[in-house]
Amino acid sequence: MRPALRALLSLWLVLAGAGAARAETIVFTDVNVVPMDRERVIPRTTVIVTDGVISSIGIKAKLPAGTPVIDGKGAWLLPGLADMHNHVTSRDDLALLLANGVTTMLNMGEATNAFAGRTRIAVNKGEVPGPHIFTGFVVDGDPQYGHFVVRTPEEARATVRLAKANGYSFIKVYNNLSAEAFAALAAEAKAQGIGVVGHNVKAVGLAKQLAAGQAMVAHVEEFFYGFFPEPPEGDQQAPPDDARIAEAIALLKAHGAFVTSDLFTYRTIAAQFGKPDVVQAYLAAPEARYLAPGDRIDWARSGYQKKAIDLSRRVAFEARFVKAMADAGVPLITGGDAPSIPGLVPGWALHGEIDAMLEAGLPPWQALSAATRTPGEFIAKTVPEAPKFGMVAPGYRADLLLVADNPLAKPATLRTPLGVMANGRWHDAPALRGMLEAVAAVRQVP
Repeated sequence: MRPALRALLSLWLVLAGAGAARAETIVFTDVNVVPMDRERVIPRTTVIVTDGVISSIGIKAKLPAGTPVIDGKGAWLLPGLADMHNHVTSRDDLALLLANGVTTMLNMGEATNAFAGRTRIAVNKGEVPGPHIFTGFVVDGDPQYGHFVVRTPEEARATVRLAKANGYSFIKVYNNLSAEAFAALAAEAKAQGIGVVGHNVKAVGLAKQLAAGQAMVAHVEEFFYGFFPEPPEGDQQAPPDDARIAEAIALLKAHGAFVTSDLFTYRTIAAQFGKPDVVQAYLAAPEARYLAPGDRIDWARSGYQKKAIDLSRRVAFEARFVKAMADAGVPLITGGDAPSIPGLVPGWALHGEIDAMLEAGLPPWQALSAATRTPGEFIAKTVPEAPKFGMVAPGYRADLLLVADNPLAKPATLRTPLGVMANGRWHDAPALRGMLEAVAAVRQVP
């Protein structure tokens, strides 16, 4: 068998469940549970999973002979991670996310019809390994970014109904919608029970968008464009005055809005402006071997490297802003924005965001909450019929991450899972390595 065919067969076997155990009941023994309901650890206990749902913690039930048992040997068990802003559209990239401990994802636009429909349904049923998938349908008022164009209130209302009929959980608004189209879209979304998320709409502004029911701001940087005052003439990259941060926080808390922290994304973009050598370094990084060939080409051709812009002061401001939001109790959620931006590889980008939050001064509990518990709260608020996730608790989806050290003390342990359970299916460390190896073999770089 030729190497390429062998690699494809290997990938199919991994994605079909090779190295994974599936049963009605699976038991974790001798695990230190980090439940994420509050900052605590439940030491050396037992967790029972039944039909893909956590059924009990700390109860040693008598189980039928042959019940799969995973001996934690004193390792730490916590909820799987959530990537609430990516552009993943392939099963290979789903494998990358899963191998990095990501068990929930939100595609924030431009998913193929096959991915948003067939793949999403198969993964969420447990027929194909991967993170539980939510999707957002992106709309704009101008075709320049290649998004679905909506120009009138009638088109906006019809688009919401169309998105819901096709299984989308969210409408993502983009920059150039008209105020009239946004108002109609927001009203129809409320009537249809579908959440509105996304960018600053220039004709509306974040304050009015949140008042109209937009549930989540997709990037921290959107506040530069839609809330903080324009920078002074001649210094378009100047950061806002820190004194205005309190106003932004008050707005978010008044409407109970969520914000996707994009510290790593924004920093990665800023680092490559006008610097082709930085993009080449991104392409030479170890994790870049897992990129799809099309993404490698897109990275190399990216326009960021052709613009000489210094965003360093805004990068520093974002870190202070995110720290202030976290301390004030604004609900932050993590997102990696991969693989659409050079330097952001699915899975690794999410860990980059957690690290960036820690570097901004957030304690591990806050950063880990943004990657687990708070995304679960966001989905519970906006997609109330979805299964609960984000905590280790009875009745919650059995999306679990087993790591060697206490993540509240050593967050770096999240990067090297001992195993991942997604939708009740267990993947041990060798199976996770197999996923990565299979993807690398299929996407091998000449």
